[in-house]
Amino acid sequence: MPEEKKEISKAQRKAVSKYVKNNYDKISLMVPKGERANIAAAASAVGESTNGYIKEAIKRRMSSGD
Repeated sequence: MPEEKKEISKAQRKAVSKYVKNNYDKISLMVPKGERANIAAAASAVGESTNGYIKEAIKRRMSSGD
């Protein structure tokens, strides 16, 4: 039985948007055509979101001193 999606109110969307704006920075990333799908597939293969996968890759690179 599929799970029903609940409608998100306008007020809830506004609250989430405000929270994100106040607590996160946004980085835009450009990759060659087709690479986005490859990254998403690699993330999915290890059970992560694309965003989480990229953040973990950056975190590992920064901690390794490279």
